[in-house]
Amino acid sequence: MGAPSATEDEHGATHEAYVLRCTSDGVLIANDDMIMTYINPAAASMLGVTVDEVLQKHVAACFSKNPPLLNLFERTGEQKLEVRLPRRRLAQGLANTMANGERVVLLQDVTEKRDLDNRREMLIRAITHDLRNPISAIGGFMDLVGKLGELNEAQRKFLTRARQTTSKLQDMIATLVELAWIEAGMPLQHAPVRLDEVIQKAVDALQATARKHNVGIVMSIQRPLPVVLGDAERLQMVVFQLLHNALIYSHPETNVVIHAWQDEEELYCSVADQGIGIADSEIELVFDRMYRARDERVNDIAGGGLGLTIARTIVKRHGGDIWASSNLNVGSTFTFVLPAAQQR
Repeated sequence: MGAPSATEDEHGATHEAYVLRCTSDGVLIANDDMIMTYINPAAASMLGVTVDEVLQKHVAACFSKNPPLLNLFERTGEQKLEVRLPRRRLAQGLANTMANGERVVLLQDVTEKRDLDNRREMLIRAITHDLRNPISAIGGFMDLVGKLGELNEAQRKFLTRARQTTSKLQDMIATLVELAWIEAGMPLQHAPVRLDEVIQKAVDALQATARKHNVGIVMSIQRPLPVVLGDAERLQMVVFQLLHNALIYSHPETNVVIHAWQDEEELYCSVADQGIGIADSEIELVFDRMYRARDERVNDIAGGGLGLTIARTIVKRHGGDIWASSNLNVGSTFTFVLPAAQQR
């Protein structure tokens, strides 16, 4: 790697070289002959090597015992592979070829993130076992009650409500774990996110629900949208929850509209439906944990009252805000705002 072509600071070091030297991500560069020309301190530490052991040597000689890392150098185009590091650590490796023929490899240590993800999955499995199985047993006993003899109208009504409650608890388990995990302050991803892509994924995931309820989905997205910094998976969860609610509470043969736009240094997204709506007395309560409107039409629709709580928690964790406006029997609009990472 030649000297970085960036403006020199007062100490004679280029800004680019300073950033590469100080970043916690590993950076490795080889020329078009696959000779190592640069490795920053973070990469050397991750791989357990010294700079002198690597510089001006062929990548095959340097990393023959690390096939994924070697593949990142030897394959063409943009590549993404997991790279095993010493001391049982793990890195996410990204590689691409520059216009001058240099091959650049970036390594991001994801050991702690992977460990957190594993712990979360273990928590979900434990709760699933400890709660879902007893709830399933309760549902089974209720089915038996209905077979033991003729029930009067009140008994049938109570049994139906009990079945609905157990079904709701089953659906709530994974959502409750997710909410507890986020509210506990577990780390979120902090990477550039394109909200238009997040919206499209949520829309694609809910097309079947839209068809089931005979509701159309209309997107109105300003392009280009500014980038936001955050966790793409969690932000998709926000859009999914808002869109899912809009679909199930909409009147048939109406449309749900998703609108995203930029205003000064912030990015807005709204989801508007033509459905049941929310009473003025309840508009401030809909984000509360497990709150559901008292409207009988709402109670007839399955739900645990956690989706909006999760959406608000995620948006707040991203430094944004979320609110609702509604007219009963006309429809509702939910809007959230996030700080933009850059202006276009």
